[in-house]
Amino acid sequence: MKIDGLSLTIDDLDAIARAEASFRLSTRARSRVRASAKLVAKVAKGSEPCYGINTGFGRFCNVRIPPSDVRRLQLNLIRSHAAGVGEPLGIEEVRLAIALRANALARGNSGVRLQVIELLLSMLEHDILPRIPRLGSVGASGDLAPLAHLSQVLIGEGQALVDGKWVSGKTALRKKGLKPIQLEAKEGLALINGVQISLAMLSSALLLSRSVVDAADVTAAVSLEGLLGSVQPFDARIHEVRPHPGQSLVAGHLRSLLSGSKIVASHVDCDRVQDPYSLRCTPQVHGAVRDAINWIEQIVEREANSSTDNPLIFSESGEVLSGGNFHGAPVAHGADLLAIVLTDLASISERRLEKMVNPDTNQGLPAFLVDQEGLESGWMMAQVTAAALVSRMKIFSHPASVDSIVTSAGTEDHVSMSTHASEKSLECASLACQVVAIEMLVGLDALELRRPLRSGRRLESKIRAIRKVIVKRKGDRFLSPELEQAAELIRAGTTVVP
Repeated sequence: MKIDGLSLTIDDLDAIARAEASFRLSTRARSRVRASAKLVAKVAKGSEPCYGINTGFGRFCNVRIPPSDVRRLQLNLIRSHAAGVGEPLGIEEVRLAIALRANALARGNSGVRLQVIELLLSMLEHDILPRIPRLGSVGASGDLAPLAHLSQVLIGEGQALVDGKWVSGKTALRKKGLKPIQLEAKEGLALINGVQISLAMLSSALLLSRSVVDAADVTAAVSLEGLLGSVQPFDARIHEVRPHPGQSLVAGHLRSLLSGSKIVASHVDCDRVQDPYSLRCTPQVHGAVRDAINWIEQIVEREANSSTDNPLIFSESGEVLSGGNFHGAPVAHGADLLAIVLTDLASISERRLEKMVNPDTNQGLPAFLVDQEGLESGWMMAQVTAAALVSRMKIFSHPASVDSIVTSAGTEDHVSMSTHASEKSLECASLACQVVAIEMLVGLDALELRRPLRSGRRLESKIRAIRKVIVKRKGDRFLSPELEQAAELIRAGTTVVP
């Protein structure tokens, strides 16, 4: 995979998270990096003050640092800013954070030497994963604390996970034949300025969300069959006159999945005029979720290929410019939106599955789809679990980006809270996956009760693929393993696709 600061895609991030990528720093990126590092070295020795290169940080920006203390300044920055607390990030998010930081530095606007980027990429190649506490960033001058924990390993400090064991940063590098580096002018600052921790969590949430929305379309088709729903609301003409791209796409998925259905044909002359909104409005809701995800993908790809530290180095003109590209507002807004739309997706999913277990709405199926009413509880508690998860998601849907708090003695007087927003989006993606998984299992059982009638060819093919992994079971039993298994099937993103 080419690392050049310009061309990372969502699919690249997927491969990185799964540890299925190898890396090379492009020739053009190498040239840009060398030029910016040369300019920083020159500025560090000069008489003109330049923030973070020959001055202190934050409130201490007016304190001049002599050339003899430049290395110590960068080392002190990493040590003092590694102040995070809480449980560590997941391994997928750590991989993404390392790759995203390396790619940002590869643009050549940060002033680091090639060795810094090469060591980050070597850590990825060898799956050396720093211990990065989740809490401690407000997403403004970058994810300073968590990125400092990431950077500790480069200098042989902190902790890292290697071959399944936590060891010191120095030991982690030595185990893989690598050596710590000594940071030069601006390199510590360049490593921790930016919201790559926030972006890593949002990227992970986005990748899972893509699998969840695909599964939700298939699951909605299964539920519609189980509930003897109408296909009329998916007529292309309806969606052509309200031309949201996602809405038309979802309606097309449902038409394709339900085409040729004997179940649909069996109730074509029924006296029900319209279905509940949770069936009839599936394209409108799922489609709006897809449109939001597409917008968030643009945010993620743009941010993944951005220079986000401060000051920025423009070697072509020989200028060093101070700005605010480290602010996490774009990431925070995208993450908050993702949490909101995933909650809406899970909400409509839970409504469909509730209708399938409710004897007042499930079109003649047994209550909770049991074999022996009264003796068995069937899917009763699974619906309760889904309802609990949706309610939890509603709590997480309160936006983090509307909050701010003053830090750094008033220097950082407006912050994004992007880490909180991204962590919430990741939690919501996982919860939405579980809710859709429960709907899928309930819907499959509802369809079984409609046999010998068959659905359309495409949907039956999906059902067979799912049943190869999750076999049909009867009677009351320990449901949790099945619920987790179904969610894992969705996470894999290979079987449950439209």
